[in-house]
Amino acid sequence: MRQELMSLPKTLADDVARNLVMVAQLIDEDPEKAYGYAKVALRLASRVGAVREAAGFASYATQRYDEALKEFRTARRMSGSVELWPVIADCERGLGRPEKALEMAGAPEVQKLDKAGQVEMRLVAAGARRDLGQLDAAIVTLQSPELASNGVHPWTARLRYAYADALLAADRTEEAREWFAKAVESDKDGTTDASDRLAELDGVEFTDAYEDDGEADEESGAAEHVAVEDAEPKDVRSEDALGADDAHEARQDD
Repeated sequence: MRQELMSLPKTLADDVARNLVMVAQLIDEDPEKAYGYAKVALRLASRVGAVREAAGFASYATQRYDEALKEFRTARRMSGSVELWPVIADCERGLGRPEKALEMAGAPEVQKLDKAGQVEMRLVAAGARRDLGQLDAAIVTLQSPELASNGVHPWTARLRYAYADALLAADRTEEAREWFAKAVESDKDGTTDASDRLAELDGVEFTDAYEDDGEADEESGAAEHVAVEDAEPKDVRSEDALGADDAHEARQDD
């Protein structure tokens, strides 16, 4: 990216770089803000491939698949790389065209992808099969040497999770539980909610400790309020005694 920005005047390059840094920092936590920064960078340097790619990912993260598809295709033409092939196919899925995604999964470009890219393409293809209601085909699509491997790679947790989720959708609950457990083992960074899915299958229910504390505080406050009310002095004398006091005060006034 730095090399691409060197083609710009220094001040402009610095402005573009700052916006791209913000895109990278915010895209997971606040994709809408990341999208805003990406649009600024795009206005400043639309002829830079890295900018078009960043705009594509920001659009993709906010489910603006039509914009993402346009930016990814442009970035790919600029770079000549096939690296974006899987995410372009997934944009086709997002636009309701799973058949197009499957067509891309069988294209020669897939063979040019590195291992991570090929796994990503497999995930997209399986998702497209599920979009078409072809659940068994989705399960078969995910079955691969990468899935069977005991090694842990950046894609391992997501691949195992997708397989477990497909098995669960097919009512193969025991197998799904096994693969959710395997996904948990490989998901050291918490990129999936495999642990929650596994707990759900095991019938484990989690309670929000913060909410429980809040409810306890409210109950405590209510109890204190009642206690204060009960502690307020009350005149417990009989009505006759109170009436006698009133009569005595009336005579004094006379």
